[in-house]
Amino acid sequence: MIDATMPTLPKGKGLAASGGALAGLRVIDLTRVLGGPYCTMILSDHGADVIKIEPPQGDEVRDWGPPFLGEDASYFIGVNRNKRSIALDVSKPAGRAILLRMLETADVLVENFKPGGMEKWGLGYERDLAPKFPRLIHCRVSGFGGHGPLGGLPGYDAILQAMTGLMSINGDPTTGPMRMGTPIVDLATGLYSVIAITMALHERNASGLGQYLDMTLHDCGMALLHPQAANFFLNGKRPMPMGNPHPNLAPYEKYQTRTCEIFIASGNDGQFRKMCEALGRPEMGSDPRFVKNADRLANRPAMIELFQAALAETDGHELCLRLLNMGLPAGPVLAVDESMAAAHTEARAMVTELDGYRGLGTPIKMSRTPGGTRAVPPRFGQHGEEVLAQFGYSADEIAALKADGVLYSERKR
Repeated sequence: MIDATMPTLPKGKGLAASGGALAGLRVIDLTRVLGGPYCTMILSDHGADVIKIEPPQGDEVRDWGPPFLGEDASYFIGVNRNKRSIALDVSKPAGRAILLRMLETADVLVENFKPGGMEKWGLGYERDLAPKFPRLIHCRVSGFGGHGPLGGLPGYDAILQAMTGLMSINGDPTTGPMRMGTPIVDLATGLYSVIAITMALHERNASGLGQYLDMTLHDCGMALLHPQAANFFLNGKRPMPMGNPHPNLAPYEKYQTRTCEIFIASGNDGQFRKMCEALGRPEMGSDPRFVKNADRLANRPAMIELFQAALAETDGHELCLRLLNMGLPAGPVLAVDESMAAAHTEARAMVTELDGYRGLGTPIKMSRTPGGTRAVPPRFGQHGEEVLAQFGYSADEIAALKADGVLYSERKR
């Protein structure tokens, strides 16, 4: 029986206070860069034992800086906490033998090689892994999947933002299509992969069998096109970039106040009337141009002009708090450093700290099995000997693997 309690915790913020909902789950992580590592970090936040197998050159995002902490860039640090790192050359038979031994006790394998990469090493799911490890869940993160006109081709976040239409709806008519400021396709693919893995684990409870999860940047990017795709399916019109306004709602945009920019929105006609009253413009709520949402969309420029005049001399921070307390959607437009320092961020443990590491806390809040930070992001190959010993390798065998260029403790440059 798994003990879901934890010993006395070190000092820090946003730390795990239990063994986690996924305690006892073993994940072998062959991923690099962002989508896959983001997925496995979420699993590790909630108790999964994630063993990150890096190639001899290391995960390349260790170099994606500045800024750096020691030898590792922020890009790596931000998505690799709570994992153990072992560096293996799985292109060599001895490296693959180690991987296969690890899979004997693994629940999940996550990798992001191009389709065909694992198969050429004799590690394909249907032919090689499923017969040996019938309970294994094999999650592959790739750009386009293994079939279709683009099957097998590499994928990158910005390219998929462009190809799925996400870039075409970002920006405004003066800028043209723009890349979103966060790598939204990579992050979404990581999130969807977690969902797929947990679904497969649930199904395995009934069937006793694992399965192959075909997760692609392309499909996950497409899945983010709401409401633009829904609008297109009904009206046949190409969605265009609108900047801050919403294609289906008004008001839904940014305004300048005396102290800051704010964003306000109304989800229904009653909210709009209530907001007009709160802003000292009750007559706008009964103006024929603005009574219904469709009216406000048709007369958006006139509505924006009136709202801007009403907001120009207000204290935006005070106003947003007052509107929120009235149940009306509003918020100040904060910079990243301001949002990190906000009191609510602190209260929600959304900045986590441990032994000099700082990162974003887990947004998944669970009452009985809370997750969080357990260990700082690993140095390259930091746990290689520890992991191999755990899987039954002797000190002499480990030394031989190092001598043969299978196990690495320093990055191959």
